[in-house]
Amino acid sequence: MHEILEKISAIGIVPVIKIDDPETAVPLAKALCEGGLPCAEITFRTAQAEESIRRIAQAVPDMLVGAGTVLTTDQVDRAVSAGAKFIVSPGLNPRIVQYCLDKNVPITPGTATPSDIERALELGLDVVKFFPAEVNGGIKAIKAMAAPYTQVKFMPTGGVNAKNLNDYLSFDKIIACGGSWMVPPELLSAGDYDGIRELTRTAVKTMLGFELAHVGINAGNEEEAASIAKLFATVFGFEYKPGNSSIFTGSYVEVMKTPYLGEKGHIAISTNYIARAIAYLRSQGVAFNEKSAKYDAKGNLAAMYLQEEFGGFAVHLVQKK
Repeated sequence: MHEILEKISAIGIVPVIKIDDPETAVPLAKALCEGGLPCAEITFRTAQAEESIRRIAQAVPDMLVGAGTVLTTDQVDRAVSAGAKFIVSPGLNPRIVQYCLDKNVPITPGTATPSDIERALELGLDVVKFFPAEVNGGIKAIKAMAAPYTQVKFMPTGGVNAKNLNDYLSFDKIIACGGSWMVPPELLSAGDYDGIRELTRTAVKTMLGFELAHVGINAGNEEEAASIAKLFATVFGFEYKPGNSSIFTGSYVEVMKTPYLGEKGHIAISTNYIARAIAYLRSQGVAFNEKSAKYDAKGNLAAMYLQEEFGGFAVHLVQKK
């Protein structure tokens, strides 16, 4: 997968935006970044797309800006010259795809059938857009088509919203979803960037689904850990579940047999997608303890601690199962 598409996968949501006035481009881009989505697909449905991309690329360099609804090689050249880092098209035009590949510009062309996917594979692509997603059967259709094409990943767009977002993203063949619900036209035309920022934050929170997983208590030794854990089990009726390095009582209290990270213990926060959660928090200035990373049996990241303690407690993210 192209490195730009890897970055899009870490973000998870690609705002798809039609801009009529290039004066709105930069404040819009800043609102999206502040809300947690440093990415945007600016569609070539208006004559202002090229100028809007140029302004964003120059004023908000941390924004991963791309061009959508690209239908001609001329539009590819104009978009890339303006600063677009990726190209998206509504359909699969072999000439446009090959033109982008020759220039090493990542492109995700629209597909809706197995024949489309086979044409994409023949051209050397491993990521395609699925469009319009909901009209063409949504996540069920993607799962059905993905079965024989194990190497292909998808970026569905069209009908994706806050309610069905995680239905799509929970399938491991989907790198990200395109959508416009966090940038309603009426808010953009009114210059309500605070409203757009809040909708963006809500979209990110919906995607990541942060929840309290458990609280960890640092005991001095195994005997003390057992005593504390049994107290929780006796008083509250929690199940007593001893492990190698700790003892769980129920699902919400973990007692460490020897002191671990955190002066007082630790707090575990679960998330739907730990890699995306880490990318988001890093974009907000949060640092991580890289040495604390833990992986599951398949080699997937399962947990990682933040660098900073909260009130004497270390904090780590855990992947929801």
